[in-house]
Amino acid sequence: MEPRGTKRGAGKVEVAEPRNKLPHPAPSLPTDPALYSGPFPFYRRPSQMGCFSLDAQRQYHGDAQALRYYSPPPTNGQCPNFDLRDGYPDRYQPRDEEVREGLDHLLRWLLEHRGRLEGDPSWLAGAIVTWRGHLTKLLTTPYERQEGWQLAASRFQGTLYLSEVETPAARAQRLARPPLLRELMYMGYKFEQYMCADKPGGSPDPSGEVNTNVAFCSVLRSRLGNHPLLFSGEVDCTDPQAPSPQPPTCYVELKTSKEMHSPGQWRSFYRHKLLKWWAQSFLLGVPNVVAGFRNPEGFVCSLKTFPTMQMFEHVRNDRDGWNPSVCMNFCAAFLSFAQNTVIQDDPRLVHLFSWEPGGPVTVSVHRDVPHAFLPTC
Repeated sequence: MEPRGTKRGAGKVEVAEPRNKLPHPAPSLPTDPALYSGPFPFYRRPSQMGCFSLDAQRQYHGDAQALRYYSPPPTNGQCPNFDLRDGYPDRYQPRDEEVREGLDHLLRWLLEHRGRLEGDPSWLAGAIVTWRGHLTKLLTTPYERQEGWQLAASRFQGTLYLSEVETPAARAQRLARPPLLRELMYMGYKFEQYMCADKPGGSPDPSGEVNTNVAFCSVLRSRLGNHPLLFSGEVDCTDPQAPSPQPPTCYVELKTSKEMHSPGQWRSFYRHKLLKWWAQSFLLGVPNVVAGFRNPEGFVCSLKTFPTMQMFEHVRNDRDGWNPSVCMNFCAAFLSFAQNTVIQDDPRLVHLFSWEPGGPVTVSVHRDVPHAFLPTC
């Protein structure tokens, strides 16, 4: 059930050309958590429809060649002592972030597997296609206080496609990223290298290069409320020892965080970081997040597993905590808002949904470059 209280605002639509003008002023969508505190909405258990891999040159392959296998160190109570700074920056090949890929890889998978969806020809026509990361941002919006976002939306053959646009603030932040933050990003990828093997039962090899072009992506089907979803998300690894070999329940998400020493530090961790971990893993159906806690010298001093379905327990009694129902109800409300706003079936027409903390989601309308993101052929 959609939450009540999504009042229409009086914001005007910005238009690139007069012919794009909508018949009414565009509504806006409020983001106040209090408006979305109803019961948890229906969310269908995600089922994997397929996968694809991106190689060291960021080339697409319609298979699982980039999938890695969870291979944690023995649990003998000892400190893992992984050196997360090892190899930086000499053995580091970061992805070129200036290349804006949009939905390109997911669209290629969709083109190659369209036949698999044809059993119910109307299903894709009513679906929303996007990346898991875009949905994660929607889930966390009611509690986000720092970073805004922009999502471009276009409808083609009935299907609504959502693709993130880098905000000017995010671009400025990325270009001015301090060396320490760049190293912290590397350390997250390095942790994966210590925890994953190239084949089941194999051992991790942390001596190689860390190349962030490489990715294994799962493509899943789900439904939130009355919105059918087809989305893709990057997966860190699969656990050969998982109780069920069926994806996505065999997948494991790997994270790093600084070690904590006080109740206040843990409280902040549960309120902020754990919210993002929950949103990311819950959407994809990943049951566990394994975190490596690092000391100031960059060594992993402990490992802790956070079951996705138990994360909320850490903030359930915290007045300033987050609520999964609010996250999912807001996401459902946004998807309804987008479906009702993007009426015209035209891949060259883009509705740009914009949000900054403290305000509502607003809409502007654009045509063609630079906002159009669907292929024209």
